[in-house]
Amino acid sequence: MIPHIMRMLCGPDMKFVVPMSALGGAILLTVSDIIGRLIGQPGELEAGIVTAFFGAPILILIAMRAKVRSL
Repeated sequence: MIPHIMRMLCGPDMKFVVPMSALGGAILLTVSDIIGRLIGQPGELEAGIVTAFFGAPILILIAMRAKVRSL
């Protein structure tokens, strides 16, 4: 999800997309972990579940947008 978003924000130049994707991925995983710890109290909700919960709708929107462009 993050590389696609960064490509939309930074353009197609991989010189910017790769480092921004690494930074964005780290931020997304950290935020997902924090949200999982807050929602799952007193236990813990895994970061992968939270990431999938936010990432799936965004990837669906990106796929739909790409499909509309190809038509």
